[in-house]
Amino acid sequence: MANLHQLLSVLTSRIGRDLGISAQALANRLDCTERQVRQLVTEAREEGHAVCGTPRDGYYTAATAEDLEETCASLRRRAMHSLVLESRLRKIPLADLVGQLKLPT
Repeated sequence: MANLHQLLSVLTSRIGRDLGISAQALANRLDCTERQVRQLVTEAREEGHAVCGTPRDGYYTAATAEDLEETCASLRRRAMHSLVLESRLRKIPLADLVGQLKLPT
């Protein structure tokens, strides 16, 4: 299986959205599966590496603060969508699920 060092080695030459590489191409290059690529990307992000990516652009290293901001916004949207789904399954308001403070009005 590929490791984090190998992923980061590939992505050091992929700086900026225009140089993004698809999960499939990364998997082929690292001789692993797309799922393993996604796991490595998560590991890299958990360690604070600025690995950006979208299905349209592929994975790449952030070249600008805007690149990083777009990826963070995308991750937040995905997380919020998952929380909304959970709140609906549990039939409770989102605010109750995430434990937001309710102020009397």
